[in-house]
Amino acid sequence: MKVIGIVGMPASGKGEVSKIARDLGIPVVVMGDAIRERVKEAGLLPTDANLGAMSGKLRADLGMDAIARITIPAIEAESAPVVLVDGIRGDYEVAAFKEHFPDFTLIGIVSSFETRYRRLTNRGRSDDSLTAEELRVRDERELGWGLGRALDLADCRITNEGTLEEFAAEIRALLCRPGGIE
Repeated sequence: MKVIGIVGMPASGKGEVSKIARDLGIPVVVMGDAIRERVKEAGLLPTDANLGAMSGKLRADLGMDAIARITIPAIEAESAPVVLVDGIRGDYEVAAFKEHFPDFTLIGIVSSFETRYRRLTNRGRSDDSLTAEELRVRDERELGWGLGRALDLADCRITNEGTLEEFAAEIRALLCRPGGIE
């Protein structure tokens, strides 16, 4: 099984990559779903603060690769030859996936703070930050988990500053490359 991981700062375009992969028939496992499920089980609302606190707790209790290890069974449950993993947040998670899946490729999605903030204000998800300062706090939290180091490990990087159509075309071309992503 080939596993393609996606890493990027909040609102960089990871969810769009997942939508495109699904449209192409590639199953997608979203790491944040494991967090959302645990927040729900704890009887908490899926706010950014609660999701962040649960993520931090899992990492503190189980190790910095905890979310990857929790997600691996969901990836293995897919019977497709290629599976996309959305939402890698740290270098420890990258290491866990590379160790577990010999055919692992990491795609980094890069967007400026200004672009990401504009997207967040239009997205409307329950865990979206509503102020620039809240986004900065979220960025710092995720960088503290090793997100910047994970981006540095990306096998390829896509800059997402243009239109959704331009980004989608670039992602489709990457996912449909003959022989797959290297």
